[in-house]
Amino acid sequence: MIRLIDVCKCFDRKEALRHINLTIKDGETLAIIGGSGSGKSTLLRLLVGLIRPTSGEIWIGDTEISRLSEKELDQVRLHMGMVFQYSALFDSMTVGDNVAFGLREHTSLDEADIRQIVEDKLRLVGLEKVTDRMPNELSGGMKKRVSLARAIAFEPEIIFYDEPSSGLDPIMTEKIDELIIQMQETLKVTSVVVTHDMASACRIADRIAMIYDGELIAVDTAEHFRESKDARIQAFFHTLRTVKGEEPA
Repeated sequence: MIRLIDVCKCFDRKEALRHINLTIKDGETLAIIGGSGSGKSTLLRLLVGLIRPTSGEIWIGDTEISRLSEKELDQVRLHMGMVFQYSALFDSMTVGDNVAFGLREHTSLDEADIRQIVEDKLRLVGLEKVTDRMPNELSGGMKKRVSLARAIAFEPEIIFYDEPSSGLDPIMTEKIDELIIQMQETLKVTSVVVTHDMASACRIADRIAMIYDGELIAVDTAEHFRESKDARIQAFFHTLRTVKGEEPA
């Protein structure tokens, strides 16, 4: 589904990412973890086509996207859904209009069909009764779910999540994790989740990719991550054990 081949990204003279080689399998959930400034957000922006690599190739299916025009990229993005870190809802629009926005902008569907899609997607994320409410009337967790409903309105093949648990308490974080798992199972999508939360990554992901100082240092299952002797990886699990109240090994 997604392949990165020797991808590098520089901003001025600073190397943000160095020689990234990664394959994300069709239908899997991959969590991308790393500390602040590690390069994980830069990697996500590259995958969505918001920025272009300095060198290397990025393949979405059979299309190499790094040299496409903006118009061509827009066609590729129609197969993607994006859940933003802070939901990025339009405050002046109702929940229903937020979910319908892309459908009205990029399709010729009539209003009856759009309303039905909006109802279906909000029901899928457990928010069928909030269509006419405004974003400022919603909790943080509800806003995340509306953002997800908007992301799946086009029935994408890939869903990108940018720090989906950011700003949420542990109980709501688990609920969002469960929803990510549900979307993958129900819609059979490929999911890419950028997160600094190791506990969340372990719950949701088939595999975890860790970015450290611009380099991809490991791609493996959560079980194998736990067994790693790499001090950089163990530092993340130390945080996880501390949060759970366990003694570090």
